[in-house]
Amino acid sequence: MADAIIVVDLGFGDAGKGTIVDFLARASRAHAVVRFNGGPQAGHNVVTPDGRHHTFAQFGSGTFVHGVRTLLSRFMLVEPYALLNEAAHLAEVGVDDALDRLAIDERCVVITPAHQAANRLRELARGAAAHGTCGLGIGETMADALASREHLLRAGELRDGKLVREKLVAASRQKLAECEQAIDAMRSAPQAAACAATLRDPTWIDAALENYAAVAEHAAIVSAGQANAALSGQGTVIFEGAQGVLLDENFGFHPHTTWSTTTAANADALLDESGFAGLRRRIGVLRTYATRHGTGPLVTEETTLRAALPEAHNRDDGWQGAFRIGPLDLVATRYALAVCPAGELAVTHLDRLPALPRRVCVAYEDAGVRFESLDVLPSDDPAERARFTARMRDVRPVYSDVVTATWEEFVTRVEAETGVPVTLTSFGPTPDQKKPRP
Repeated sequence: MADAIIVVDLGFGDAGKGTIVDFLARASRAHAVVRFNGGPQAGHNVVTPDGRHHTFAQFGSGTFVHGVRTLLSRFMLVEPYALLNEAAHLAEVGVDDALDRLAIDERCVVITPAHQAANRLRELARGAAAHGTCGLGIGETMADALASREHLLRAGELRDGKLVREKLVAASRQKLAECEQAIDAMRSAPQAAACAATLRDPTWIDAALENYAAVAEHAAIVSAGQANAALSGQGTVIFEGAQGVLLDENFGFHPHTTWSTTTAANADALLDESGFAGLRRRIGVLRTYATRHGTGPLVTEETTLRAALPEAHNRDDGWQGAFRIGPLDLVATRYALAVCPAGELAVTHLDRLPALPRRVCVAYEDAGVRFESLDVLPSDDPAERARFTARMRDVRPVYSDVVTATWEEFVTRVEAETGVPVTLTSFGPTPDQKKPRP
């Protein structure tokens, strides 16, 4: 029989989706992992039982499992440079056939160096009002896709070197014209100068043509019909989300959001398009504590916790900024579940409970008023979304004690507060550190 498992992050990302997908790929004998949103900004860390580590960005996090294929769905943004670099690292850690197991929907939009340069220039120009970009060209590329720009490049065109060159030249000229004012305003900034050089002197295009041709040669670039067929076969297919529901382009805290639908909506759309008639499971992934990479509201943030909870794979020196943490925010979790209902939960980082304060946030307080839930944002009202974000910066967390630090009590508390059963627990990054719950 066919079944689909949809994995989404109920926070701001970094909850451990990669380790959950890796475990599920092994436990369910999945035949494919489908990436259904985002692009190369994903950072899904997986550690194998023998200690090998890889940060999955565009390949599915089931790639360590022999025979599991990756499908980059039509909702994905593809960055060929990063894709080849990722494949090279996978080969270094013993997976030398990652590209052979990769299929890319021909409709996928391609991120170019010109889009990345413009993305970074715009973020630098915002100064203190920075949105928290990953600096990888996601927003810039999506803006062009929504505007149907002529220079937009799609995966199905990567085989046509002449057309690719024309579009890369056009993209560089367009982005330079759009960013000239920002470039002039930041003449003394080294980061801005490097971005400007990319747009003004696109000598990188020859190397890009080689890289793009390599992707087209080694990966399978498939039609819509072939992509649908890959989903409708027998066995298990896992849908791996990127980032988190609280960063969703429609329901996140604007403007500190991603240009991507981070709920399960895209996965459901792909299954519907393929005529999938099997069982669908939706698993929400939740850390034992709140995290956020970069700017934007994090109601329970406590900077003193950083020393007690070091991060092996999340750094502070990227475009996003600092990795921030705080006690578990169940108000935000309930909001994420209202936006993206899940039938079951996977709770990660339970091994870190002893280092956490024995409390969870169960309500917010604003001007003396206590509330335990948030209304779902109107996605079509930017002004209301901005007011919502401003309010989230002002609310104060209301805590409730967790009597003991045992993982059983913590998980039971999460189930009681969310109304969703916890079916999978994680006590570390490797698959043998996962424990299913009946």
